Amino acid sequence: MKKNISIILGFAAVLATSACNKDFLNQTEPNSQTVANYFQTENDVLLAVNGIYAALRSDNALGESSGLFSEERSDNTGRNDNQSNAGEPFQFGDFSLLPSNTYLKSHWVDMYQVISRTNLVLSNIDKVTFSSDDTKKGYAAEAKFIRALIYFHMVRKWGDVPLVTKQLSLDEVRANTFRSKDTAVYSQIVADLLDVVSSPLPNFQTGANVGRVSKAAGNALLGQVYLTMALTLNNSKRDENLAKAKQYLTACYDMRKFGALKEIPYTDVFSVDKKGSCPELILQIVYKQGDATYASKIAANNQANGETINSQKTATGVGGNVTGDLINEYETNDLRKDFSVHYANASNVKDWYITKFRDISDAAGKNGYGGNDFILIRYADVILMLAEVNMYLGDNATAIQFLDQVRERAGMPNYAMSMQDAAYSAKFPTLKLAILHERRVELAFENHRWFDLLRTFTTQELVDYFHAKDQGSFGTAKLSNFGTKDRYYPIPFDEYKLDPVKMYQNTGY
Repeated sequence: MKKNISIILGFAAVLATSACNKDFLNQTEPNSQTVANYFQTENDVLLAVNGIYAALRSDNALGESSGLFSEERSDNTGRNDNQSNAGEPFQFGDFSLLPSNTYLKSHWVDMYQVISRTNLVLSNIDKVTFSSDDTKKGYAAEAKFIRALIYFHMVRKWGDVPLVTKQLSLDEVRANTFRSKDTAVYSQIVADLLDVVSSPLPNFQTGANVGRVSKAAGNALLGQVYLTMALTLNNSKRDENLAKAKQYLTACYDMRKFGALKEIPYTDVFSVDKKGSCPELILQIVYKQGDATYASKIAANNQANGETINSQKTATGVGGNVTGDLINEYETNDLRKDFSVHYANASNVKDWYITKFRDISDAAGKNGYGGNDFILIRYADVILMLAEVNMYLGDNATAIQFLDQVRERAGMPNYAMSMQDAAYSAKFPTLKLAILHERRVELAFENHRWFDLLRTFTTQELVDYFHAKDQGSFGTAKLSNFGTKDRYYPIPFDEYKLDPVKMYQNTGY
């Protein structure tokens, strides 16, 4: 109980920064000041906001290794080792997840740690006198965006979750230990993001501020939230929410600093050298090349034994496992395939592994201290959501124009030509499935696939979708385990037992 209380209260001390030009990356030991006395100057608020970004960066929150909680739940990636770590990581892709899973609990705790830090800022920011009201509103907007982002992940993974929007006293924590309805959570997400899009934040962050929230990011996320609400909530506002999704996604699209997507090579999106300048990037979690503490490990960790594509670091394991199901979905001559995945042929691994994230530079070195940033939002995602929302609004012509932007850059025939191909039209007989396919191969390993599936299919349709797949393309994980309960994760057992009535368990667990 004490640990849960501390997470929600947000009594974790504000993080200090060091000389790195990405100040919000760096975290030192907590200081001894109490929250009540901490907030005195603008810089105190800035450091507290930086502390939010530091918490967001955790791999148990939304950091680069958080794919266990999303990508491995989907049909893109997984693992065949069902013994290591008591088999707990394997449970996510095997659809045998237990409420007692310690990885699941860590994810829940770290997500609320981020929320706690946003609430700490928002509950104390009015104590400080700012030289510019725009600075104050900007810091508040950053905190609100990240709170909305975390709740958006949580409501899609767990459904009803505790909704905490302020710093709480001990008694208030006990009073707030209950699950709020998903509709209430979505209402708060929307309210926060509406404040972001009307804030004085710049359309894009540049230079040392790359990695901080922008107005483009706010519009993109708000559009995605409305799209998700339209397709997953049981209410009468489907068309209204679709129209709003189009409004905010279009606002983000109109802010872009390029013409057509084909102007930006696909490889540039993931280039360590261009991560601060690529116009497709809207929001990313920043990592510091060559730094043992703040470097990216994603390139080295995904590399399989005997391979050298990702990193100079010698790999001995299987790397980032890719399902045969995803490999089979790539079309012939899709340039994204050769860049994103590769087949390893070592004695202990004969399988596909992830190569989308690479840093073989001397600066990263043989320790694999890479400079990859982890992308949260980019324009191909926004463009494909615009294809999706226009399709649902009945404007297939516009939807196809957006879809074709992404296909053209990948060297693929346009949609009309592709539908004349028997193999393509058999696999993706509807525009909806064609858009879902394009999102899969374009955004693979960027932690979108599971949420795309939840948005595209009803629960029973999703069960049927998985059961129709070839078990041989999924290794040890059993597709037959997938059932209606797997629409949501179980509430972690330690949270449920705080109050089995108010923290009720999800159906089937």
